[in-house]
Amino acid sequence: MGRVMIDYQTNFVTENDKAEWRVLFNGYADFYSVPMDDSTADKVWGWLLDPSHVLEGLVVRDASGTIVGFVHVRACPRTLGGCDVGFLDDMCVAPDARGSGASDALFVGLRALAVERGWPTVRWITQHFNARGRAFYDRYTSGPSDFIMYQWKQD
Repeated sequence: MGRVMIDYQTNFVTENDKAEWRVLFNGYADFYSVPMDDSTADKVWGWLLDPSHVLEGLVVRDASGTIVGFVHVRACPRTLGGCDVGFLDDMCVAPDARGSGASDALFVGLRALAVERGWPTVRWITQHFNARGRAFYDRYTSGPSDFIMYQWKQD
């Protein structure tokens, strides 16, 4: 079955987007089994609206104007290239919009942002069990990189 293509518009989040964003953000946290509270969500939302903060958010809207997905992205220094690259922290598309072209629209917006910012690369991570996401990412890349991520947690 082919993807159903719908007209989408991608833009930066605005103050008026919080309620719709929060529903998706909660779903994103649930997918990764991360408890989400108002304090954390409000902090992230504040970062997205703060022009001096490195984190930015793009949302994708369907033809009715409803937000059906988001990406959170930031500049990240790449020392071996002497430049910034983009780092995609989070991506979520509403379950009923998956396969409709909403993810593609987000990646089109992300690519435009990377060109505008002069980022030669956009990087991201996902968990091994995210089969649907990985299949989507494979369409835009040559597959996973050869890097292994480590994480040091402070107690």
